This record gives sequence, C-alpha cells and structure tokens, in this order.
Amino acid sequence: MPRKTYHVTKDNDGQRKGTLEGSQRASVFADTKAEALDLTADLARQAPLGQVLIHKENGIIQSERTYGKDPRRFPG
Repeated sequence: MPRKTYHVTKDNDGQRKGTLEGSQRASVFADTKAEALDLTADLARQAPLGQVLIHKENGIIQSERTYGKDPRRFPG
C-alpha cells in the first residue's frame, strides 16, 4: 500500500502550504505553520497510510508525523 506523503513548507510569499509529494499544486494554504500542519494532517489521516514532513524555513526537514497503519521495518 503506497504512503501519501505531504510536505508543509513556506512559499516565497511567506504563506505556509501543504503539498502532496509529486504534486504541482498545494492542497492547503494557511497563514501560520500550526494551521497548515493541522489542515495537512487531516488530509494525511484520510489515507490508509499518511505522512506529513514539516520543513523549517530553510527547507530542512524539522520533524515528521505518520498516520494510519505504519508497517514495521523489523519483526518483533
């Protein structure tokens, strides 16, 4: 089952956005990082397996959140 991965970033205009990986257009626009994260997380929760990668202003990944049934890498 493929994972839907979203990225929460800041665009050149200073607006926060949530974009599905591989998509040309943002799914979510918000004024604050917290609001963009909440709206994007709602989208990720709708998928059987969703992930949100939260980026700092410089583009480096700050943290990530996984939703749904995440398959274990290692048994046990």
